[in-house]
Amino acid sequence: MTATAPRPGASPIRRPFTAAALAAALVSLVFGLILAGAGPASAHAALTGSDPQDGAVVATAPKEVTLTFSEAIAVGDGSIRVLDPSSKRADTGVEPKDLSDGSTVRYGVELLPGLPDGTYTVAWQAISADSHPISGAFTFSIGAPSETTVALPSEEVGGGPVGVVYGIARYVAYAGFTLLVGGAAFVLGCWPRGASVRPMQRLVVRGWVTLTAATLVMLLLRNPYTGSGKFADAFDLDGLQAVLDTKPGAALVSRLLLLGAAALFIAVLFGTYARREDAVEKKDLTFGLAVGGGVVAAGIAATWAMSEHASTGIQAGIAMPVDVLHLLAVAAWLGGLVSLLVALYRTPDIGSEAVRRFSRVAFGSVLVLAATGIYQSWRQVGSWSALTGTRYGQLLILKVVLIAVLLAVAWFSRRWTGRLTDTAVPASVEPEAATEPDPEVADGVDPERAAQLARQQAVLTATKKKRIRDADPERSGLRRSVLAEAAIAVVLLAVTTVLTSTEPGRTEVEAKGASSSAPAPAAGPVNLSMPFDTGGQNGKGTVRIDIDPGRTGSNEMHVWVDGSDGKPMDVPELKVALTLEAQEIGPLPVVPDRLAEGHWSASGVQIPMAGEWKVDVTVRTSDIDQVTIDKNVKIG
Repeated sequence: MTATAPRPGASPIRRPFTAAALAAALVSLVFGLILAGAGPASAHAALTGSDPQDGAVVATAPKEVTLTFSEAIAVGDGSIRVLDPSSKRADTGVEPKDLSDGSTVRYGVELLPGLPDGTYTVAWQAISADSHPISGAFTFSIGAPSETTVALPSEEVGGGPVGVVYGIARYVAYAGFTLLVGGAAFVLGCWPRGASVRPMQRLVVRGWVTLTAATLVMLLLRNPYTGSGKFADAFDLDGLQAVLDTKPGAALVSRLLLLGAAALFIAVLFGTYARREDAVEKKDLTFGLAVGGGVVAAGIAATWAMSEHASTGIQAGIAMPVDVLHLLAVAAWLGGLVSLLVALYRTPDIGSEAVRRFSRVAFGSVLVLAATGIYQSWRQVGSWSALTGTRYGQLLILKVVLIAVLLAVAWFSRRWTGRLTDTAVPASVEPEAATEPDPEVADGVDPERAAQLARQQAVLTATKKKRIRDADPERSGLRRSVLAEAAIAVVLLAVTTVLTSTEPGRTEVEAKGASSSAPAPAAGPVNLSMPFDTGGQNGKGTVRIDIDPGRTGSNEMHVWVDGSDGKPMDVPELKVALTLEAQEIGPLPVVPDRLAEGHWSASGVQIPMAGEWKVDVTVRTSDIDQVTIDKNVKIG
């Protein structure tokens, strides 16, 4: 018999809202409230400033290097390293100092005294307050830029094979949680008889095993994931102890303890509860399991909320319980959807009332998801630019679209549910009552043989019942629509997992804004010292140049010439030229005036634009002895 999709209005179930209307309302509310605006929020810390700044050229070596972040971070020995041009440590090597003040998060490291001129590399690595590792690097120069041999890792912290395995474990953990909580809720709230059905038992137990295994993998890989990136460090006891002292490590251990309680819940659900026949006693046990299971499920969900995006930024006290509700609603909807799919395909006994109960549970879950999702989206995005111009915002748009598609498919499932009836099983298929002893048993047939025959008869009976139910067109149509829902749900769960490890759009936009609005490196006098040797008698010495204020526009230049004995030295001729090779500007000649022995000066020296300028100095010590020396310096 060919199944035809039900026509609108065919369902006897009263629906306050259709799925299409709910989807439209969800989309409009999400994109409307996302743009309402709020105070700053952060998750995934970002570097917002440094002193010295990236690319700055300072006249003298600073005493320390400081870094400013958008949110609290966890640091340790080696979190901030300063490397000289030859890749040697230029900092003291101690743990960074916490220089935070109020809402400003700043850390600094002291530098070694007497650092020579050249380009220095600052490499940093830390753990964001939402548990994700972050890293980066920038350079500054003392005196003038130079070549550097520093080779930084090609991949960011948290990447490589360890990062891939850790990321997979994150996906698997969410999937296991969904099956465990959603499957148990489906059995307890929608289909109590499913507690004695083997496919449902396997589904929930596999969810528990999956979540437990993924949590153990994440706990062991946490140290190499945030550090070295080597699998061997997963068994470093010191590293594991350090992980246990962090918020993510404590959350993973708490999850394992709660999974122990979940194992007890499963044992009771599929043991005592499944065998209980007295209606009053079973009702009391149902209430107890619902309360206990709800507490355990909320606790497991809280291990994500307490260590990831919800735990940092604005309104963390509200965001964490909202995140718990969001995760529980996802599990009840998607995990229940998978449970319904398994029941429809693997068991012949699920009735229409159980399907209708799940339909009501799913509808309530969608309402919770809409409310909590709107709040989370507003908190993590906050503007059109963050919604459309960041990876987080684009993934959020994809998630909303998938939810809308899923609700559209669910609309058809609700139509099939409305037409679903419990197909009567012919009497010929029902197992006959054992009113008389089996003749073969009475004649002394082996009891084991009799039990085997009974099991075979039960299998045949169940097969016939399943065949009859499968022939029901409404049930077949419902199976197909639920299968489509489950396929979309898998993609939706994957996108949601990626969102949890992606820098929120609001933070990314704020970091870019802080970077673009950061003040330019402070202008300061440029100090140069260049030795020379013209090759003639008394032809050795040093040229010292000061350019003040060392910025674009008008500057004052002072030039001193010292002899090899360090005393002022007069020379017959001194010329200076400035060239900005990157922009093909110059050489711009500068002819300083002699003020005193060994001292020349020029006023109104024009620097047309900021950049790395080459300063050429020509020194003539006799009629035939002359040399031109040069040095690069960043001005402006």
